[in-house]
Amino acid sequence: MSWHKQVTFWVSVLAIFVAAAWLLSSVLLPFVAGLALAYFLNPVTTRLESWGVNRLLASLVTIGLTLLLAILLMLMVVPIFGAQLAAFIQRLPEYIVKLQNLMAGEGQKTAWLRDFIGDRMPSIQQGLSELVSQGATYLLTLIQGLWTGGAALISLFSLLVITPVVAFYILNDWNHMVEKVDSWLPVKHRDVVRDLARQMDRAIAGFVRGQSLVCLILGSFYAISLTMTGLNFGFVIGFISGIITFIPYVGSLTGLVLAAGVAIVQFFPDYSMIGLVIGIFVFGQFIEGYILSPKLVGDSVGLHPVWLMFALLAFGYMLGFLGLLLAVPLAAAAGVLVRFAIEQYLESPLYTGEEEPAALAPPSPTPVAPKSWVS
Repeated sequence: MSWHKQVTFWVSVLAIFVAAAWLLSSVLLPFVAGLALAYFLNPVTTRLESWGVNRLLASLVTIGLTLLLAILLMLMVVPIFGAQLAAFIQRLPEYIVKLQNLMAGEGQKTAWLRDFIGDRMPSIQQGLSELVSQGATYLLTLIQGLWTGGAALISLFSLLVITPVVAFYILNDWNHMVEKVDSWLPVKHRDVVRDLARQMDRAIAGFVRGQSLVCLILGSFYAISLTMTGLNFGFVIGFISGIITFIPYVGSLTGLVLAAGVAIVQFFPDYSMIGLVIGIFVFGQFIEGYILSPKLVGDSVGLHPVWLMFALLAFGYMLGFLGLLLAVPLAAAAGVLVRFAIEQYLESPLYTGEEEPAALAPPSPTPVAPKSWVS
């Protein structure tokens, strides 16, 4: 098969996959979540199997312990998180008004700022009002979009029943599925495809599994530290900041802005407490950049922050919550394929300008005398 026919075939497969995912996004969500959970837990199941545990029993133990841990975590965290999140959303307009007044220099405590700005105060105040209102509108629209595009499609039944069941069956049949897919690979390019698949697996596993641990550790650190400082809604701000750390720079910056804004409204003019809140995020970024990410994620992921943010926004816009689940693995796979395509291009005559050598005629076969029945 010529190369253009191969390209046409794989582009058609990709188009069919994207169209099916878009049409069935609301139905595929628990199955994709189950596949992601199985991929995340497969190393644990494989380790238990290497210790002599039957694959079926190892899958049951892994899924059971994961569900038990998730239930305990929900019982401990969800009540606090839900109460603080509801109170934070309810008091968000009040905090925005107070922050706007402080930034505009109203009151005796900020008279020095009003004197310093002088006649430019009305224009600055108007600009701050527009900025704050637009930011609040965008935040509320984002929350509403995530709710209608994600939570409205996620039923309690699918979360608690379908996803674990799908994850269990995939875990139990993981080795057979891999062998079956491997048997479907083109024979001529099987080694190349296997190498690309290993690179994709390293990239996806390095980011998904490693970054999940980073998010969990940072979320716990931020939530506990901000709560100990006495910051209002410190638990929910810290938890959200840690969870969205997987988006490069956006997660940490969002948490810093939220925490600093609440700290200014609550503690002003106590600059030591405001500095302490900001220092928590600075320290968190230090341990993430120099300890957690190098140890847990590593340098072999190959996902550029800009490419990752684009993938999250693009897939999230097209497929909603399902797109957010698919964004990272698809971005990692696309990155591996793009690097492979560039390597092939740099070695091709299209880049070097050299003509391909003419195919040599195969040597004529040497005549072999027929064997005699006499040895």
